[in-house]
Amino acid sequence: MMNYLKFALGQQSAGSIIEVTLSGVESDVFLVDPSNLRSFETGGSFRYTGGHYKQSPVRIAVPSSDAWTVVVVPGPGGRVQASVRALTTV
Repeated sequence: MMNYLKFALGQQSAGSIIEVTLSGVESDVFLVDPSNLRSFETGGSFRYTGGHYKQSPVRIAVPSSDAWTVVVVPGPGGRVQASVRALTTV
């Protein structure tokens, strides 16, 4: 079982900025829509906006209007805490 944090953002408009504040190890931060969240959670391939971050805060622009979720996966052998907020809504 993979260790990760999940933050449901609900409906977000294209162009909104999501800020993720990390505390702990460097981490992967993925912004995913509902179908890609399901693929991630079942171990399949998935598409996302984001990447691997060594510094915080992370700001990610929402690519299209949808119900989005932020997934935070800590680096190997590490732990991370995170907080997520929408900075702007369009």
